[in-house]
Order: sequence, then C-alpha cells, then structure tokens
Amino acid sequence: MLKKQTVWLLTMLSLIIVLSVYYMTSDTEDIAYIDTNDPSFEQTVQQDNHEDVNNEDVEIESMSEMQGSELFTTIRMELEDERNIKKDRLKEIVASSSATAAEINEALNEIDTLEKIQTKETILQETISASSDQFEDVLVRAEDDKVHVHVMTEELTRNEAVQIMQMVKDELGDVRVDVNFQGIDR
Repeated sequence: MLKKQTVWLLTMLSLIIVLSVYYMTSDTEDIAYIDTNDPSFEQTVQQDNHEDVNNEDVEIESMSEMQGSELFTTIRMELEDERNIKKDRLKEIVASSSATAAEINEALNEIDTLEKIQTKETILQETISASSDQFEDVLVRAEDDKVHVHVMTEELTRNEAVQIMQMVKDELGDVRVDVNFQGIDR
C-alpha cells in the first residue's frame, strides 16, 4: 500500500509534467510582454475597462478545437477534481461527531479505494505509454465495473489493443476493458 505522501508526490510530479509539456507545446507567439512602467499603460488599462463596461454582451465567434493531448489533460483534471470533491465529502463524514463508527469506516474505505484506483490509473497510463513509441498520450479511466482506455496514436493494431487489455487486467483484475484510440493530426 502506498503512503499518502507518496501518492501526493506522484500527483504533484504528474501535474508538473503535464504543465511543463503544455508550456513547451504552447505557441510562444501568444505571449504578451507588458511594460508596466510605461505611463501609457495606465491609460490603456483605463480605456479597456471603459470598453468592457460598454460591451456587456460579448459573443465568441470561433474557438479552436482542443488537440487530443489537451483533451486528455482536461479530462484528467476534471476527473481529479471530481474525486477530490468526493474525498472532501467523505472526510467531512470522518470528521463529523454525529457519524457512527460504521459510517466512518465506510468513508475511510471509500477514500482508500479512490486513492488506489487513482494510483493504478496513473501506473497503467505510464506502463501503456511506455509499451510503444507510437503512443503519444494515454488516458485510463476506471469506473464501477469498466475501464476505459483511450490511446492517442496514428493507428492501433488488434495485437496492441489485446496487449493493453491484458495490462489492465493484470493491474485491476477481471474487469471489462474498453480500448479506443484517437488519431493524431499532423
């Protein structure tokens, strides 16, 4: 069983890696440098504030589609947020003075289960990603009785899909595995 500090460390390291990859792949042309010492800067900010007040209804005409890796990162972050909210609720039950011993034990077991699932998903993502140089990104989501594996690659052969399914079953036991792949736009 992994200690809480180890899980926290792995989570922080994965977040740092995701953010550094995002930073390295983002367009540097989109970065703006502002000289705040410039006297015209304050006038520009004031003008922009007045324009915002006058244009309350703003419509976005177009939004660029998310790249696959960004989509996977977004899904990971949403899943992590959802699990953190659930953990917070369970921790409230544990801290509650009105909760029975059975409710506290059940809440602690659920927290432990959530942490184990999250750790196993991370291990699977890293293992599957390392199994082939063709996989640019891997997303593993474990739900009640099914595990969804999404692989970002140009193509996924039947043998690779079977190999991924076997890796999941080795790590999580006998569960239904859904393997999908997303093509890479180059």
